[in-house]
Amino acid sequence: MSAALTLAQARRISLAAQGLAKERPASLVTARQVGRTFDLLHLVQIDSVNVLTRSQYLPFFSRLGPYDIDIVHRLAGRKPRRMVEYWAHEASFVDPAVHSLLLERNGRWKSSQAEYFRAVLDEHRELTQSVLRELGSYGPMTASALKTHLEHDEPRTNDHWGWNWSSVKKILEALFWFGEVSAASRNPQFERRYDLTHRVIPPHAAAAAEVNRRDATIELTERAARAHGIGTVRCFADYFRVGMKDAALAVEDLVRRGTLEPVQVRGWDREIFRHVQAKVPRKAAGRALLSPFDSLVFERRRLEELFNFHYRIEIYTPAPKRKFGYYVLPFLLRDRLVGRVDLKADRTAGRLLVRGSYAEPDAPDDTAVELYAELSSMAGWLGLDDVVVEPVGNLAEPLAAAAVAGYSPSGNFAPQRDVTHVD
Repeated sequence: MSAALTLAQARRISLAAQGLAKERPASLVTARQVGRTFDLLHLVQIDSVNVLTRSQYLPFFSRLGPYDIDIVHRLAGRKPRRMVEYWAHEASFVDPAVHSLLLERNGRWKSSQAEYFRAVLDEHRELTQSVLRELGSYGPMTASALKTHLEHDEPRTNDHWGWNWSSVKKILEALFWFGEVSAASRNPQFERRYDLTHRVIPPHAAAAAEVNRRDATIELTERAARAHGIGTVRCFADYFRVGMKDAALAVEDLVRRGTLEPVQVRGWDREIFRHVQAKVPRKAAGRALLSPFDSLVFERRRLEELFNFHYRIEIYTPAPKRKFGYYVLPFLLRDRLVGRVDLKADRTAGRLLVRGSYAEPDAPDDTAVELYAELSSMAGWLGLDDVVVEPVGNLAEPLAAAAVAGYSPSGNFAPQRDVTHVD
């Protein structure tokens, strides 16, 4: 008989697996804590949008509270690297040992992207060799720096999706796809600094991950299941973007091995599997604003079935058609997603703008107070002095009242920073 769980238990399993079930550390956050958090997640998605802060910094704040983002730069940009960049869910930081697994997932030469990149390398064989020689001789460089170094100039074209890329950039992205070069780091303009892979991926990690595609799929699926704690084949497949058929076969194998167990979740009427290492906390005490690209919210169907929370990213939606705003962060309180806020960092004026704030229909009474505390903490972390609550959304008035009152969740008067309510 499969174990029977309630939906609330399944939510707590999921939150614990993602490092979101506990209260944050009260002391200064260390590099070890950031590394352990990354080990739980297995990947952190990277995104260039900087309306609040780069998305790759937010998952650590969500789980640990204010921390020094230079820790992320060190873990990803200095030897021995704890995280390296590759295409996972999307462009992501991953464990170095996962890099080769993802190369196998891609089939290297069998996808449409691979065909395009292979054609790029075939078309520019001589320039490709020049690129590799320059990187080998001079080390990490951006595409623009390398193009200048090679004194390579050409008119731009608008073919394919890399329409504004130079030939040097296309070659670097092709070599990145096939694992010949990697991202040593990114510069302040968010450009990749490319280097030869053997100088980026620790040798022991590369050697440990040399497996065939089937075994790579099984390991990626197992890591996804561990990061989720509980879920469907679709949940596990989506995490590292493994094919559904491959993920289903991997789940069958993991069930036979005893790594996953089928369970029943009341109210979640699909075939569900729980990782045997997943913990079932008696309660969830976390509080977090989640990046639109946080791994908890990757799979939208899972989010609705598990948390009854409908969420879509509206960055690419025309402004008049947006329902909630441009850069909207879900708000987690204990074991539920209770609201969402559209945020913008006005760095020039030193203000965190709450452009819209919305409570879910069943949000608890302390939502506004807890959200104010979270916004205040985030503003401080971002080096902003003020929180400005704009009068948009059904949570705006109580949020502004909580902010002006300056009460902490414990009920003590604790005005952490200036707050403005825009009428």
